[in-house]
Amino acid sequence: MTATAPAIAAYADDQLYRVLLVEDDEADALLVEELLHDTGLPFRLTVTTTLADACAELVGEPADCILLDLHLPDASGPAAVATVRASAPHTAVVVLTGLSERHAGTDAMAAGAQDYLVKGKVEPDLLRRTVRYAVYRSRSERAAVEAQAARLQAQENKRLERGLLPQPLLETRAVTITTRYLPGREQALLGGDFLDAVEDDGVLHGIVGDVSGHGPDAAALGVCLRIAWRSLVLGGHRGAELLRLLDRILSAERREPHLFATCALITLDQGARTATLHLAGHDAPLLSTDQGTLEVSSAHGIALGIAPELGQWPQTVIPLPATGGLTLYTDGLTEGYAGDTDRRLGVDGLLGLIDRLPPTDPGTHVDLLIKEARALNAGRHTDDLAVLRLDWGPRGPSEGS
Repeated sequence: MTATAPAIAAYADDQLYRVLLVEDDEADALLVEELLHDTGLPFRLTVTTTLADACAELVGEPADCILLDLHLPDASGPAAVATVRASAPHTAVVVLTGLSERHAGTDAMAAGAQDYLVKGKVEPDLLRRTVRYAVYRSRSERAAVEAQAARLQAQENKRLERGLLPQPLLETRAVTITTRYLPGREQALLGGDFLDAVEDDGVLHGIVGDVSGHGPDAAALGVCLRIAWRSLVLGGHRGAELLRLLDRILSAERREPHLFATCALITLDQGARTATLHLAGHDAPLLSTDQGTLEVSSAHGIALGIAPELGQWPQTVIPLPATGGLTLYTDGLTEGYAGDTDRRLGVDGLLGLIDRLPPTDPGTHVDLLIKEARALNAGRHTDDLAVLRLDWGPRGPSEGS
């Protein structure tokens, strides 16, 4: 898209232009400085006489526009443009050519310069327009690159999300499933948090897990563990045996030896009116009833990938009330700060938030809880969070997720 003159003028009105002049001829450098003063542009000028000095200057002091002579003691021609572009890829470059160099300007633009000026034929108005347009176009190109990177990142997020957040495999409407997943940072790739729920022989099985670290390695390992869990559950594996198999898979599949994972397994059997819980280094779930919400008192086992030889994961059997809900979550929900303090929210703070929330359906309740927790944290702690909530009883089937 071609920038219009009004758009460039509006963009440049009050901008201070940081100009780096790379010129080894003292008389030419003085002439350029005088022309810059005559343009009326607000500017701060830095002058270097070699390309090496210019590149060193750009490391400590970024520039908005580089005015580059094509004949320097240590570089010349398109190679000089390529070098300075490598040092400052998002900075506008305008080259200064001689009267006899017919093709030098176009060759420099092919090498990455935004424009060129012929020495001896530069007037203040021309220099003003050239600098403003070059900076505007450079910024526009950078914005386009960043937008493309954001699009690619969004596509990668969708691909990872399909692996980390599958469609629950259910046959019954007796239990309402609510799932939420939020990355810790804006535009961040999904991390290693994962969740899933499947039904097998009339019994509902769920998992929430958290791979240590962030980025593609953690996400890939989270996807691997989630798929392995679903396959193993449908293959009849349960409890501590299932966790031992996941521990072996994690140790075999992780790319970095320090990666580990916490997880909570839940088996909800409405026929027996019980929920069986296994924790591997993970927070206990929350049980909500008509009397309120509390953390389930649970036996704990070691996280996966820490010490396979110590892998003991005792079970906790939870009697189910006629109506209620179990919320499993990753620590991204509790490790944020509790308002304007250095104190973490923690489970007690989370329970306090829940007590203050109005009665509502499970999906809205989870959304409000995440919103309140993030508002208190105010962006100071950045971690992914995943929530799996299971609701049963007379109200469950009629509520959305």
